Amino acid sequence: MSATKSVQRSLVSLDLPKKVPALISYATSVVTAMTGNPSYTTPAPTLASITTAITALQTAESAAIARTKGAVTARNDKKTALVALLQELKAYIQKTGDADTDNSAAVIQSAGVSVRKTPARKPRVFSAVQGPATGTAKLVTASAGLRASYEWQYSVDGGKTWVAVPATMQAKTGVTGLTPGATVQFRYLAVTTAGQGDWSAPVSLLVK
Repeated sequence: MSATKSVQRSLVSLDLPKKVPALISYATSVVTAMTGNPSYTTPAPTLASITTAITALQTAESAAIARTKGAVTARNDKKTALVALLQELKAYIQKTGDADTDNSAAVIQSAGVSVRKTPARKPRVFSAVQGPATGTAKLVTASAGLRASYEWQYSVDGGKTWVAVPATMQAKTGVTGLTPGATVQFRYLAVTTAGQGDWSAPVSLLVK
C-alpha cells in the first residue's frame, strides 16, 4: 500500500492595502505587471475595467481630500468597487496558476501579486504505536477510500503465524491482550470496491 502523496499548492495572496493611495499604487502595479504578460492573455475582469476603477478612485480620493460634500462616501464606494474587481482578478490569476502546476508560483508572481503555499500534507503511512494501556497497541494507516474496510493481523513469532484482529471501516484500530516486553509485528490489507489489496509490509512494536 502506497502512502498518500504530499501536495503543496501555490495560492494567490493579494495583500490589499487599507489606505487608498497605497491601494491605488498596488492596483496600478498589478495592471502594469499583467499588461502584455503572455501568461494572462484574457484577464477577467479586463485590465481596462480595473484601470477605469483606479482612475475613478483617484478622482474620488482627490475630492475627499478637498472635503467636497459627500465625497467620502463616494470615495468609499469607488474603493469597494476596485477591491471587488481585484478579488475577481485574483480568482482568474489563481485559475491560471493552477493550470501550470510546475510553474504556478512563478506564473502567479508574474502578475504582480504575492504567493503563499498551503502546508504540505505529510504522508500518512502504516504505523503501530503504544496504546493507552499496558499490553495494547494503536494501528493507523492511510485511507484507501470512502467505502474501504480494513483487515488487521499481528504476529508474536516473527511473522510465522498471524492472529486476526476484527476488521474496521476506519483506517485505524486498537489491539489489546498483548504481552508487555514482547516485540509484535502488525500488518493490514484494505478491501475496496475494486477488490482486496495485498497485505502490507509488517511493522514492529515493542509492547509496554
